[in-house]
Amino acid sequence: MLVISSLVWLPSADVEADRSELWWVLDVALGLVAFVVVFFRRRHPFAIAIALALVSAVSGTAGGPAVLAAVSLATRRRWREIAVVGSLNFAAAQFFSTMTSNEDDPAWLILAANAIATGAMLGWGMYIGSRRELIWTLRNRAERAEAEQELRVGQARSNERARIAREMHDVLAHRISQISMYAGALAYREDLTPAETRASAGVIRDQAHEALTDLRDVLGVLRDDTGERHSAPQPTYADLPCLVAEARDSGLRVELEDLVGEDGPKVPDAAGRTVYRIVQEGMTNVRKHAPGALLTVRITGTPEDGIDVVLRNPLGFGPTQTPGAGLGLIGLTERAELRGGRLEARRDGSMFVLHGWIPWST
Repeated sequence: MLVISSLVWLPSADVEADRSELWWVLDVALGLVAFVVVFFRRRHPFAIAIALALVSAVSGTAGGPAVLAAVSLATRRRWREIAVVGSLNFAAAQFFSTMTSNEDDPAWLILAANAIATGAMLGWGMYIGSRRELIWTLRNRAERAEAEQELRVGQARSNERARIAREMHDVLAHRISQISMYAGALAYREDLTPAETRASAGVIRDQAHEALTDLRDVLGVLRDDTGERHSAPQPTYADLPCLVAEARDSGLRVELEDLVGEDGPKVPDAAGRTVYRIVQEGMTNVRKHAPGALLTVRITGTPEDGIDVVLRNPLGFGPTQTPGAGLGLIGLTERAELRGGRLEARRDGSMFVLHGWIPWST
């Protein structure tokens, strides 16, 4: 402001003094007031810009504050305000230049100089406003992207915890139900021979060992960057006969009718793993709620129609010793839906039916 006021006022100071000493004093006084008033331009930008533009018509020292007020107003990029303030500044500059110029200066030169100066002033203000908006937009985008990234990380962490919880339920509930069944038999059977007691205790020990191994494998996901169990391979459809044989060895009555894996194409691992978990959960539910009941498993499907698995068993009689939270079927339903399939549990007369459908996809 000081530089602009000096460039405007110093060449015209002698002319003002020659014409009237009062004008010279008034120019300096109005300039000092303008230097104070311009600091309030952010509260009332339009009014102060108009007032300083009018003052600059008779005061060269007010030229600097008038330019700053006009540039500050132009940063708002409101065309009506810019047009009014720009016109007033141009008229004020033209009036002051005409009153203080020498007679030798051509009028067109003064007009062109004032027009260029006014256009440059307003253009510079609009450029500053555009740059401020761009910087604000970029900062806002960066903050929003950072917030979205934190949200995605939180969602991924929550999804991973849910996946680990489902996996822990799937692999542990099956083992724990077997341990509970054998422990219940030892508690109520008093006619067992020492050899039979040792055999049952050995089964409990083996199942507990398997449960600990599965638990260690699942918790290993927390340290594995790939998110997969690394101590043991994930089960597939080919492991289903082993699951049924293991269940039969533990005393569970199971009938398996597999119409997919006999002569059909190989079941994809992801789909087969989901079917494996459904059958495993059905066995766990029978041990918990219908001990001694016959569980029938029927699996059909083709690559075009998907895999259909139906588990049926009679309803249990009375309470059981193994508690259940009801989360197994909920987790399996979520697992099936994530695969694009569905799972439903219902009562059909005196039978409990677990019916699932999984799409055949690679």
